[in-house]
Amino acid sequence: MILVTGAAGNVGTHVVRSLLEAGEKVRVMTRDPGQRSFPDGAEVVSGDLARPEALPAALSGVERAFLFPAATGVDAFLDAARPAGVQHVVLLSSSSVVAATPGFLGERHLRIERAVAGSGLPYSFVRPGAFMTNDLAWASQIRHGDVVRGIHGRAASAPIDPRDIAAVAVRALLDPHSGAEHVLTGPQSLSQIERVQIIAGAIGRPLRFEEATEEQYREQMLRYGMPAPVIDQLVAGLGAVSDGRAAAISPAVEQITGRPAFTYASWVAGHAAAFGPAPA
Repeated sequence: MILVTGAAGNVGTHVVRSLLEAGEKVRVMTRDPGQRSFPDGAEVVSGDLARPEALPAALSGVERAFLFPAATGVDAFLDAARPAGVQHVVLLSSSSVVAATPGFLGERHLRIERAVAGSGLPYSFVRPGAFMTNDLAWASQIRHGDVVRGIHGRAASAPIDPRDIAAVAVRALLDPHSGAEHVLTGPQSLSQIERVQIIAGAIGRPLRFEEATEEQYREQMLRYGMPAPVIDQLVAGLGAVSDGRAAAISPAVEQITGRPAFTYASWVAGHAAAFGPAPA
């Protein structure tokens, strides 16, 4: 039995589906089973990493687990996993942990990684960079106009499709190697301006990137629901690569899964409706 936490998230949904397709027994832990829909074949149990009393039942009979990096509850999960006989934990972490300056996000993920590594349980770390789904923050602007406003449009990154993150996590669950640490990126270095143009091609209308002030950008991200410390780190990160240098590319997705990583264009094609209807 494999337990999946964070199963309704961008990565967890694909982890559940892929494990079931591989013929694995999958248990999903969710705080409100009645409000979530999961694929047929998944066992759904009520639970929450922040509710330690629910963890022993959720972990009963579990051999391997996909662990979402929740802000609270990881220590309790690890304490319950040891006596339950869990043999391997795959943690969804972040590539920010290996940055010269990890920042708010990196420090948070480092604390969780250290807890997992210190638990005595065999583990793997999956460390993706920026998710392609982060660009859904542009959707409202694009649905209501032809301009995407942001800062440092020439700043490049190599965003990764959550399907690829899930594929690596599934390989780590099915063929576990304790101590493995996988840093993941997408297959292309793309500036924000280039990504906006790819979206424009997918939805069939012209778009342009317009530089905003840092204050305008911060207000925009706050409205989107991003915490202030994360915005601070994002602003600093974009500024650091605003000279247009190419982002580093990791070959890990293809090496581990045996297939090329999904391109940004393929992700956009699957999410074009989120950016608004194409012109009639």
